[in-house]
Amino acid sequence: MIAKTPEPPYYAVIFTSVLKKTHEGYSEMADKMEELAKLQPGYLGFESARQKLGISISYWKDLESIRSWKQNTKHLLAQKSGRENWYEQYHIRITKVERDYHFKTI
Repeated sequence: MIAKTPEPPYYAVIFTSVLKKTHEGYSEMADKMEELAKLQPGYLGFESARQKLGISISYWKDLESIRSWKQNTKHLLAQKSGRENWYEQYHIRITKVERDYHFKTI
């Protein structure tokens, strides 16, 4: 589902990843982290797509909100598990959204 974000400016954290061949427990942890992120101050939305390459984008009010989420204790443990168990590689990009537009059929 496409996230409903406010009028810009706001921020996006783009998480691009490749999973290891064996990634038991990954989906459950990803679901938990999405639910936990929704409770964080400054959280605006989330989008994700996964084939061979996974791309997840979380939207945030400001950079401080992103910093707080990165330092969340449960999120830190999930990051550690990801590096040790699930990810072959990942890349994180943080960007400021200055303009957005959309199309939707009725």
